[in-house]
Amino acid sequence: MELLRGMRVASFTHWLQGPATTQYLADMGADVIKVEAPGGSHERRWSGAGGRKVAGYGTLYLAANRNTRNMVIDLKSPEGIAVAKRLITSCDAVVENYRPGVMDRLGLGYEAIRAVKPDIIYASATGYGAGGPLSKGPGQDLLVQARAGMVAQTGEHGARPTPIGNSGIDQHGAAVLALGVLGAYVRKLTTGEGTRVEGSLYTACVDFMQEGLTHYFSGRQDRRVLDRDHHLSCWYIEAPYGAYRLKDAEVVISLNPYEKLAQALDCPALAAYRGQQWEKRDEAARALAEAVKDFTFAEIKARFDAHGIWYERVQDFDDMLTDPQAAYAEVLREVDVAGQPAVLINHPNRYDGEVLPFRRMPLKPGQDTRAVLAELGYAADEISCLIEGGAVHEPEDNAR
Repeated sequence: MELLRGMRVASFTHWLQGPATTQYLADMGADVIKVEAPGGSHERRWSGAGGRKVAGYGTLYLAANRNTRNMVIDLKSPEGIAVAKRLITSCDAVVENYRPGVMDRLGLGYEAIRAVKPDIIYASATGYGAGGPLSKGPGQDLLVQARAGMVAQTGEHGARPTPIGNSGIDQHGAAVLALGVLGAYVRKLTTGEGTRVEGSLYTACVDFMQEGLTHYFSGRQDRRVLDRDHHLSCWYIEAPYGAYRLKDAEVVISLNPYEKLAQALDCPALAAYRGQQWEKRDEAARALAEAVKDFTFAEIKARFDAHGIWYERVQDFDDMLTDPQAAYAEVLREVDVAGQPAVLINHPNRYDGEVLPFRRMPLKPGQDTRAVLAELGYAADEISCLIEGGAVHEPEDNAR
């Protein structure tokens, strides 16, 4: 199923936020053409987990570039800039996440492109936005988490600030920007007008915390409310909402009446916290932690299931790999990467009950350069001249 068949996107993106944005669009059938620098994008050469790679390819690249095509253009050459402009003007949208001002200096900024293609959808992803005191600084997930208050409210305030354990702001920023591009595409289809779309990690991080921030500011709280017992996962939700250690496992326990917990655990003292789960949240959480610590998970499961308690065992990634719910949801997909298996994450939505297919992974920088240039109207001899002159590149085996 290709929901966005006919949509064409030029992607000037690297690292995670930008590529993940265009990957969502490519999954849905848009023809996304990623422009890489000679030598390939940064994320091709970087991989977390000690630099582990699959067949020499960085896992960050594999995570966020499926279903796209790519070409290599030297944006430092006038001929390369001319090719890039020709590509952009053939597209419905351009997505970029370079530092603010870079595309303008290249002559590929919004105003320059709009002058030759008024209906362009021009989407930019930055760390902090196009202006403001931090606009020129490094836009990176962890730094934004700290600046926006996420780190402070996630851990024990003032004692153990804790970042979230993944690049969730990059990913949320990508999803929000893809949403903006799709909204602009609907506008273009209905009115013929283009749109300037701007997203940032900072605004995405604030959006990610909208429930808590609304409670905090509208409730006129102060930072003291962030302090809480370490079992409690969230500052604005009453006890027992958090994580608790058992004899042989850990569980999270959601919102549940304390009198119900008292019955399930044969611990009448817990019922004393009825109606005081917020006012005495730390005391209540500690009392529950003491009440469950000597139970095994099997024992807790039997008791909680019998009383309709909301809980879940804390699983790690190995557990998730064999989880029957993960199998049903088809969240993982094994693909071949140059003869080696790689496990990728599927597009998160289903459409008419179907998981969107994996169509391709452009492993080699520039592997689609020649094909895209031909689509742009370049003759075979012109393409050869551009390659020989270094304005564009293709893999050596393509040339052979």
